[in-house]
Amino acid sequence: MTLRISTLLAATGLVALGACAPTTGMDGMNTGTGTGMSRTQQGALAGAAVGAVLAGTRDSDRNNQGRDAARGAIIGAVAGGIAGNILDRQAQALQQSLSNPNIQVINRGSYLQVIMPEGILFATGSAAVSGTAQNDLYAVARNLNQYPNSRVEVVGHTDNTGSAALNADLSQRRAQSVAGILSAAGVASQRLIATGASFNQPIASNDTAAGRAQNRRVEILIRPTN
Repeated sequence: MTLRISTLLAATGLVALGACAPTTGMDGMNTGTGTGMSRTQQGALAGAAVGAVLAGTRDSDRNNQGRDAARGAIIGAVAGGIAGNILDRQAQALQQSLSNPNIQVINRGSYLQVIMPEGILFATGSAAVSGTAQNDLYAVARNLNQYPNSRVEVVGHTDNTGSAALNADLSQRRAQSVAGILSAAGVASQRLIATGASFNQPIASNDTAAGRAQNRRVEILIRPTN
């Protein structure tokens, strides 16, 4: 029993590790995979491994565990493949709908990450979204309405210039401005969460102007709910 569980867990770990490294697809969009497999294929493999583990360890009578693990793998593969395929299609459709090439759409495997630099959205120190950026946010909203089974987290980020209180307030107001436009464009308010991360989640060094510019951003995290 212990050996079987260990084997199944090891297989799950290998699948997860194989799905971690990012790569760039043929269309230039970051697919978030490094295995040469689509998210559909990775989802199927991961689902199969998890399904096998759950089925193999939950058999109360310890009979036919190999058969139960195989059934669990099949069920998990189908569910994981469907989830992966939906994220693949949503990411591709979203990228194609955006007019500004500086907006990144990254498929993280279990969720989509949309990164919008400050320069696209706001004037310095402002939380008012520019007219041009509003068009892209409406495109994001249309995509979200086409794929309604998700939770949407809008997170504002700043660099470390200025006080912590100032940056906390600015990042929160910017996140709320973006979430407000998504809501006005028809995204159900109960799907939306707006938070300000201040300068606590940098993606580049705040020691350079270029790094600080990267850190000033709003991220839209699209997390499937089923």
